[in-house]
Amino acid sequence: MERNHTIMQFFEWNTPADGSHWNRLKEMAPELKKTGIDAVWLPPVTKGQSDMDNGYGVYDHYDLGEFDQKGTVRTKYGTKQQLHEAINACHEHDIQVYIDVVMNHKAGADETEAFQVVEVDPMDRTKEISEPFEIEGWTKFNFTNRKDKYSDFTWNHTHFSGVDYDNRTGRNGIFRIVGENKHWDEHVDNEFGNFDYLMYADIDYNHPDVKKEMIEWGKWLADTTGCDGYRLDAIKHINHDFIRDFAAALMEHRGDHFYFVGEFWNPQLEACQKYLDHVQFKIDLFDVALHYKLHEASKKGRAFDLTTIFHDTLVQTHPLNAVTFVDNHDSQPNESLESWVDDWFKQSAYALILLRKDGYPCVFYGDMYGIGGDHPIPGKKGALSPLLSVRREKAYGEQDDYFDHPNTIGWVRRGVPEMPHSGCAVVISNGENGEKRMLAGKERAGEVWVDATGNRQEKITIGEDGYAAFPVNGGSVSVWVQETGEN
Repeated sequence: MERNHTIMQFFEWNTPADGSHWNRLKEMAPELKKTGIDAVWLPPVTKGQSDMDNGYGVYDHYDLGEFDQKGTVRTKYGTKQQLHEAINACHEHDIQVYIDVVMNHKAGADETEAFQVVEVDPMDRTKEISEPFEIEGWTKFNFTNRKDKYSDFTWNHTHFSGVDYDNRTGRNGIFRIVGENKHWDEHVDNEFGNFDYLMYADIDYNHPDVKKEMIEWGKWLADTTGCDGYRLDAIKHINHDFIRDFAAALMEHRGDHFYFVGEFWNPQLEACQKYLDHVQFKIDLFDVALHYKLHEASKKGRAFDLTTIFHDTLVQTHPLNAVTFVDNHDSQPNESLESWVDDWFKQSAYALILLRKDGYPCVFYGDMYGIGGDHPIPGKKGALSPLLSVRREKAYGEQDDYFDHPNTIGWVRRGVPEMPHSGCAVVISNGENGEKRMLAGKERAGEVWVDATGNRQEKITIGEDGYAAFPVNGGSVSVWVQETGEN
């Protein structure tokens, strides 16, 4: 039978800028597979503004660490050759590779150009607060050292819809570029009136040449790297029609199995549902609503009603389109969407995404191996590895929920015959020590179960009626599995 699948986001915001990250992935591929990871989400592989750029300030989409541009050949993470070796190592261990693609904007232009703009209200981008006037903006991209290899497309101001800096006056603002067929994309998030503009030089997907070029680039990147899918960055700021067409073109080119997950950072379930409809369910979405629920639960402690943890989440309504996660590079401390799940609840949060039947869970590198920078946070490999092991070996079969107490919830996975000794019983508390009487199954009478997390040391014997009272420490999680010689 098919095993459970798990993604790892293989970077955090403060990943060292030593050019060695692709080598780290190559070396760690065997360990990742053994841990239960069978897909990795890589950071952007394209050339940014410098060798320190995390990749989200993308300069040249066709430079994967091959050309001497922006003062460096390699990207923050390594060279093109090292990237190929890392992807090959993943594939040798049956690990899929999803590349983070940044298509909303371009950064680090080579030259300025003069063009007409109108300034808009930052709080309502549909509201113009000036007459048209001329600015000097960073919109000319020459890619001189690439010499038209792979693509001879030259970006200029006609290919962008907005910028945020006038080089002539040194003034910041949000400036919409004016001209024929120039306007904000309509099919974008409606925050700030229209959230087409996010940062840098905003790519204009109303321009037919831009659409054609970016779809051709998407095909080229997939062919060049041999990757298995894309993580689509900042899609609420990109024309939804383009995302639909981009996904369709890539699936036609690479096959229907080519995978997409989009970062649609909106916790409103209705907005996510509308987006999935708009793109014809060609992509999955990260379950931002669940992330915020986990964050809220970690902050409120016992005041949070655990029976509501999945209410109004994507995994509850669209389980086949939800990529569940606890934290990521944007939600980690001091970053743009900071909403870090507190340490005491982290293991419980991961149990909620790893050990249930619904959703495609993603484990954050920073949670597993730690976060660097000025305020380092240790990794929680010791807490997460047992959960990954249970997901790989035990968390199969029918799911019975016991969401009947605001501070203590549980569920049982019944197991399947194809996976010997499979099945598990999970109990989570955000209050005092407790227990949950749950049905493991009459056929399990007399079996001895132990806590795979090690949080509880006793052994539990399943009763003749198939039930047992499974204990849990206060503010903790216990994952009960059948005792075997291996545990």
